[in-house]
Amino acid sequence: MRLDKFLCKSTELSREQAREHILDGDVRVNGYVQTDPAKQVHENNEILFKGARLAARASRYIMMNKPRGTICSNVDDHYPSLFGLLNFSRVDDLHLAGRLDVNTTGLVFITDDGRWSQQIISPKSQCYKTYKVGLKKAVGEDAVRAFAQGIQLQGEKGLTLPAKLQLLTGRQVLLSIVEGKFHQVKRMFAALGNRVVTLHRQQIGDVVLDPRLQPGQWRELTPEEVASFSVPDKTAGQSGETNR
Repeated sequence: MRLDKFLCKSTELSREQAREHILDGDVRVNGYVQTDPAKQVHENNEILFKGARLAARASRYIMMNKPRGTICSNVDDHYPSLFGLLNFSRVDDLHLAGRLDVNTTGLVFITDDGRWSQQIISPKSQCYKTYKVGLKKAVGEDAVRAFAQGIQLQGEKGLTLPAKLQLLTGRQVLLSIVEGKFHQVKRMFAALGNRVVTLHRQQIGDVVLDPRLQPGQWRELTPEEVASFSVPDKTAGQSGETNR
């Protein structure tokens, strides 16, 4: 991670304060003064701040059932930020591992571990995100084949990566995709002349939204859930009990 971020994770400094101390030469990495806040460091490095060795706090991994009418942003805008639903300190250190738009509900991951979230976001990881989709018009097997082959989105040069479409009822489907283009699910169905009425994310990778979580509720991910995204040397911090 970046040196300034490491300083924030191991002290009570803000990002701006951490940068100032690094630029002032107050931080040593493996015995050498380091004045570049963007320097990449590892938790196993010897990092000293004014002579005291630092140890980063354990990363946080959170599952939330995002309610309708909230935004995936660290600050409120026209709609409230879902980060306002978290009742602990240093929320500003966190980010989302994949966003949902204001009217989409369901599973979101919140973390301060950038390497871990990259495993979820990057299409190269082939991490499927599964949505329950309500449609204006019924679809059939022709749509299943079209999604498997890739959809040409308006304004995009190439086809979307192959997606898995499962028919539940005529106007309700499950869709699994590995990409996260802007409004991708809605644009995919729009390309087929249809319209998404409701959209709910219920699974990311092997992790399914906890049915105990009502909209707006969250819990810490279990160590097994964290490890399912295959980043070494990372563990979840807590027991996984529901927060209401």
